[in-house]
Amino acid sequence: MTSVISCFLPGAEFDRAAQGLLGAGEQLAKDLGATHVVVSAGAADSITQSAGRYADRVIQLQCEQLSADSPESCLAALHAACANLEAQAVLLGQDAWSQELTPRLGRRLGGCSAGDAQTLSVAAGKIRIQRSVYGGKATAVVQANTSPAVLWVRARAFDPPVDRPSAATVETLDISAAGDPSATAVVGRDVESSSDVRLEDASVIVSGGRGLGGPEPFEDLKQLASVMKAEVAASRAACDAGWVAPGLQVGQTGKKVAPELYVAIAISGASQHLMGIADAKVIAAINTDPEAPIFKHCQFGLVEDWNNVVGPLKEQIAALS
Repeated sequence: MTSVISCFLPGAEFDRAAQGLLGAGEQLAKDLGATHVVVSAGAADSITQSAGRYADRVIQLQCEQLSADSPESCLAALHAACANLEAQAVLLGQDAWSQELTPRLGRRLGGCSAGDAQTLSVAAGKIRIQRSVYGGKATAVVQANTSPAVLWVRARAFDPPVDRPSAATVETLDISAAGDPSATAVVGRDVESSSDVRLEDASVIVSGGRGLGGPEPFEDLKQLASVMKAEVAASRAACDAGWVAPGLQVGQTGKKVAPELYVAIAISGASQHLMGIADAKVIAAINTDPEAPIFKHCQFGLVEDWNNVVGPLKEQIAALS
């Protein structure tokens, strides 16, 4: 029997993105009539404990050399685990290591690979992946003609799976192959301070752009975000200017988010930025330029100087709480 495998790397947590990855696997498993197998490769215990509610099998890899800082060890472990499972699809997340490992794992397994899957479907027994191209200006449909199809899926593009009546038993698989540890090495780590909520998991985001004019206005945005119980983000232009940390960038080369509400303040709405917020449920925009592209993609738009809006809006929301 073929299978659909959802893979989690060391350091992964059972967050909204992880649940979406399991949801993508469940969707494919229904279309293919296949067994949905989850491989928890040294990930957090919360994944191993929770995955059994959504899968037929949960395989916990055991390998002393597995490390979140060693893509070589992860690649060797995933290859050893997936090679004998007759997988038609192997799914990984949107994190940096998963994106690096996807094409390499596809090559080692003798299949194919693709990335940034926003929807998955099956036609004539072949898996089809829909994803944005040209900075979000068009949509491409890619068909996987060889198996397994190793894919990384966009965070939060898929709904969480449905709980099963009974949980699967966790199996343990000892992995001895650890790859070449000398191939790559992490020589330093710089951890940025941030809130407890990742942008990818935020329900409300207040984001600023080049039109703010400097780093100081982001303090006003932080105050607005505080009363809205939101997270602060920024466009690439604001991050490149050094006004905020690079980790707050939303867009094609930054975070791809899917909040319930995305408030774009002084952001023109370039296609690269729009690609990062394509999955937002509601977009509200404030911009002085009535021709700004963001107004063609938002549900609520206000042509106004942000200075005349942020302060009163903060006061009004604070008065309601």
